[in-house]
Amino acid sequence: MPSTPHRTAHPPEPHAPLRAVLQCRTCGVERPPEDRPPECPICADERQHVPVRGQEWTSPRESQEAGARLELIDREPGVHGLVLHDGPGIGQVTSIVATRIGNVMIEPPAYIDDDAVDAVASVGGLAAILASHPHMYGVQSLWAEAFGEVDVYISAADEQWLALRPPRTVVWEDRVQIAEDMVATQIGGHFVGSMVAQWRAPDGRGVLFTGDAIFPVADQGWVTFMRSYPNMIPLSPAVVRRLADHVAQHDYDRLYGNFARHITADAAAAVERSAQRYIAWVSGARDEET
Repeated sequence: MPSTPHRTAHPPEPHAPLRAVLQCRTCGVERPPEDRPPECPICADERQHVPVRGQEWTSPRESQEAGARLELIDREPGVHGLVLHDGPGIGQVTSIVATRIGNVMIEPPAYIDDDAVDAVASVGGLAAILASHPHMYGVQSLWAEAFGEVDVYISAADEQWLALRPPRTVVWEDRVQIAEDMVATQIGGHFVGSMVAQWRAPDGRGVLFTGDAIFPVADQGWVTFMRSYPNMIPLSPAVVRRLADHVAQHDYDRLYGNFARHITADAAAAVERSAQRYIAWVSGARDEET
């Protein structure tokens, strides 16, 4: 369901109080403050985990009092990042991508404060917010509110995981044009609604943001594919083949996952050779090496 992007919104009055939210301390995903289930539904799912010590809840205010902070970094021309220190959640690195409609935030952080809002405002604010899958929702409604209730894109297949619906939620499926130079497509795999976003960088090359549907690994130039990373649940050969074929529709040279690692060149070839290696191992083709 295509949608019409809107132009960059400016923040409301400086540091206007944001709505209160509750967060799971483990995944960092927001929910209404009065909605406190025995366990976080996202973490109770097999792709995540509830800590041995039990379910814990927090809020941006509590995290701020505990010393949480967001650091603005440069990732490449046209892409800034936000790195969370001493805060809740999984630890995703947020990308802030300069598009024709303004900045698009990919993988919203699990934290927000006045300094972080000022930092993002200093590089142009936000025009839209996009999470690759439910683990990455963070406090997306607060980031949208801080910049005038910008659009928050949610894959229809994952809408059931949305505990707190931002006022300008855009529910989409299959493919959505975020901006003239950015498109998101539903890749599936890790979650049914997992998405990748392709952006045309200032140097003319394509850049792919893949969340952890396709995840860069320690060995530069390689990626992996998993249903669950903390619980190490693999995907089948057929699904991995489908994921690799899906991103072949996109023209891209560089690739960013949802953490610090990224592939700096020839990323399309890296995905294909990684898919072939993964399929060979999980199908038993290399069993003689074990």
